[in-house]
Amino acid sequence: MNARRKPEVDKLLAALADPARRRAVELLGRGPLRAGELADRLGIAAPAMSRHLKALKTAGLVAETHPAFDARVRVYTLNTQRLSELKAWLERAEQGWSEQLSAFAAFVAERQERKPAQKKAP
Repeated sequence: MNARRKPEVDKLLAALADPARRRAVELLGRGPLRAGELADRLGIAAPAMSRHLKALKTAGLVAETHPAFDARVRVYTLNTQRLSELKAWLERAEQGWSEQLSAFAAFVAERQERKPAQKKAP
């Protein structure tokens, strides 16, 4: 794994460590939402939602836009590219584990084949 990429994965995982942020990501996966809409759907106060959105923005998981009709309104969208990066990292990690487990299974099978047959006591 590229050492330069590890901190990026750490940022993503840290941002997704909180259940409210994971739920916000799920909701944004269905389409853009205003901060107030997210707070309402998650049942959390606006200041808490603001902190969660800041963490998600810092990790690059969400983007914030302002509609032309009102610069005070913030609309959030999911950055699917960042999720794709996390998915790719997880797939590489899973592949590594699969290879290690396959090698271990082969080792155990080989040892079983070499093991002399044990006699049962009468």
